[in-house]
Amino acid sequence: MIRTENVETLLTQAYMHVSQGNLDPAMELFEKALRMDFDHPELLFALKCEAWWRDTLTKGDLRPDSFDAGDFLLGQWKSFKTYLAGIDDVFERTSLAFKQLAFGHALSFFQPLMQEGDTCDPEISYRVGCCYKGIGDYDHAVKYIEDANRLSKDDPCFLAELADIYELVNESRASKALFREAFFLNPQRIDLDMLESSAIARLQEKALENGKRGHETAEWVPVYGEVGGIFTVKRELKAIEVSKLKNTIYELESELHNDGSRRSVLVPRLINKYFWLADHYISMKDEKQKTDELLLKIKLLDSTIYKMYIA
Repeated sequence: MIRTENVETLLTQAYMHVSQGNLDPAMELFEKALRMDFDHPELLFALKCEAWWRDTLTKGDLRPDSFDAGDFLLGQWKSFKTYLAGIDDVFERTSLAFKQLAFGHALSFFQPLMQEGDTCDPEISYRVGCCYKGIGDYDHAVKYIEDANRLSKDDPCFLAELADIYELVNESRASKALFREAFFLNPQRIDLDMLESSAIARLQEKALENGKRGHETAEWVPVYGEVGGIFTVKRELKAIEVSKLKNTIYELESELHNDGSRRSVLVPRLINKYFWLADHYISMKDEKQKTDELLLKIKLLDSTIYKMYIA
């Protein structure tokens, strides 16, 4: 029992170094713990993570361009999550420490590229915000993502990232509203792999359970969000938005009718647009015929979604 407690203490100390970006002192503590207990499951997992990230950070440091190096590390975080998915015993505090390592190191590449005010590149501000979210500094994360959204208004990627942070700080109403908005604008612009939202993760799982794969998944997230009672915070559309929505629906319907090659993407996208227009008609109270016409269109596209929607 004493040996286990000693190992636990060494692991705690090592994770502090890892989260601060210091792998060498962390490795010394891991090796010391290994001499005490060479079969400790969490220690063995930590050693795998250390080897993975030591090699990855070295590759990132060799890149001459700071933006490219930072982007490389963000991409590697996604790869690391895939790597973890193939491991049976994943320890949360270990993963968290290496997450802070990854995003902290990426931040060191992006932060020097920041400029103040309107001269700042929204893509850099967005990445800085993502890094702060990754290390758990949500106040700074919100600041930089809001800056990115201000500089590039209504970018679905930025809105979704802001919604993600709001969920993490328990601002659920704002989170739901922003997620719904982001997926309405363009699901393909949203980087699902960077989101930590448990709600969005459940919707992705629902899509996968129903055979949706690849780029289709993002299109079905708002559909399942609507029928699953998750995208419940809504707003009224302005007159010009209603006009644009109708034009978009007409274009999507025409494309679906004339060319079925993109049906897997067009069907869920159309259904989501129908949901928004139906909400508008319902709010007007005197448009029942138009609402019924939309419901019929949804039924013809996907009878299962139709039944869930009217239930």
